[in-house]
Amino acid sequence: MSRIERETKETRIVADVRLGGGPIEVATGDAFLDHMLNTLARYAGLGLRLEGKGDLRHHLIEDAAITLGAALAREVPERAERYGWALVPMDEALVQAAVDVGGRGYYEGRLPSALYEHALRSFATNLGATLHVRVLRGRDRHHVVEAAVKATGLALRQALEVGNEVFSTKGAVVLKDGGAPKAAKSTRGPLRRPGRRKG
Repeated sequence: MSRIERETKETRIVADVRLGGGPIEVATGDAFLDHMLNTLARYAGLGLRLEGKGDLRHHLIEDAAITLGAALAREVPERAERYGWALVPMDEALVQAAVDVGGRGYYEGRLPSALYEHALRSFATNLGATLHVRVLRGRDRHHVVEAAVKATGLALRQALEVGNEVFSTKGAVVLKDGGAPKAAKSTRGPLRRPGRRKG
C-alpha cells in the first residue's frame, strides 16, 4: 500500500492506495466526487482510502486527482502489462478509454465537464500514464463522465496486471527519489510523503 498526503493553503488530501483490491472508503464532502473516486477504484481493482477537504470544489477535485495519481504511481508493477483499453456503455452514453502506464504522463480527450476533464488530466499526469478518452456518444453529462471514469478504471485494471516481461525497448525504467518512484510535480503546492511503498 502507498500513502500520500497533499496539503496546500487550499486543500488537504490523504490517500492510501493498494493494488489487488481491498476496502474502498472515500470522504471528500462532495457526493459526486466521492462517487467517481469510488467507481474508479472499484473498476480498476484498487483498495482505496481517501479523505479530503478544500476551499473550492475545483481545488478539491483537482487535488484529489493529483494525490490519487501520485499514490498509484508508486504501485505500478515493474512488469505491468502496461497497456489497457475499455469501451463502456451507460444508457445513451458510450465512452472509450486507452491507457499506457509506462511512465509518460499525458492526457487527450474531451468531456462535457471541464472539471472532470481536468481531473482525468491531473490524474494521468501524476500517475505517469498516457490516457486517451473518447466520447463516442452521449447527452447526459452525468452518464458521460461516469462512463469515462468506468472505462478508465477498466483500462487501468488491465494495464496494472503483472505480466511476464517488461513492455519497453528501454527495459525497466526507474526514477529514484529517496527510494520511491518520482511523481509529476504540481505548481499548486508540495507533496508530503510520510509513507513508503512496502514490498
